[in-house]
Amino acid sequence: MDQEEGLSAVDNIVTQFNTYEDFLDSQITTVDLYYLEDEGLARQLVELGYRGTGEVVKREDFEARKAAIEIARLAERTQKKTLTSAGKDLQDDFLKALAVREEDNRNGKVSSVIFIRDKNSHGQEISGYIDYAHRLKTEDFEVYFNGKKRLLPRSTDLSFYNWDSQVAVWNSTPNYQVIADHLEGLLFKYKRDRKILNVDPKAQPGDNSTRIPIQTDLYIQAIIFDHISRRKT
Repeated sequence: MDQEEGLSAVDNIVTQFNTYEDFLDSQITTVDLYYLEDEGLARQLVELGYRGTGEVVKREDFEARKAAIEIARLAERTQKKTLTSAGKDLQDDFLKALAVREEDNRNGKVSSVIFIRDKNSHGQEISGYIDYAHRLKTEDFEVYFNGKKRLLPRSTDLSFYNWDSQVAVWNSTPNYQVIADHLEGLLFKYKRDRKILNVDPKAQPGDNSTRIPIQTDLYIQAIIFDHISRRKT
């Protein structure tokens, strides 16, 4: 039996029995108990491999796999809880695009920058760039995926511009450093691998980055830039 088959056999046993003692008891026959007259001794003989009707599994292997499986279950349950887009009936392509990227932005595989241009509640045209991963960590996206609220740029995002008042604001985030006075225009440096993201529509977005315009009924304009970090962790 190779290692993979061995682990599979142990996994089957671990999921079948709550405790190691339950597993040992399943290997003990009525004949064993009749001759040994001691349940504890019968369990010891099964554990050592001298008695039993099935697979020999050491206590430390059983308990290690039991713990590993439980940790995996808890991790999966936690991950499902954190994905606020899960189970939502998303109709607009913009929300679908955010949902597709949610998990990878949460775990750091992808870093997405969202550009949005639209009007605020006062009817003023605004635009800005949003660090999606940072926003996911700092606020609950349930209201956006439920359609109760629209995701709009704020003065605390990577960039914010009010076309009516002509107020312009830039902010670095834990993921990006803003370079606002470059000859090529507004640039974002991804802090993890120090690669530059160029948001100029006439330029290439940069190494390991893509620029994807999103067709949406929610905004005047929406674009998502995806950056994949090549830095080894």
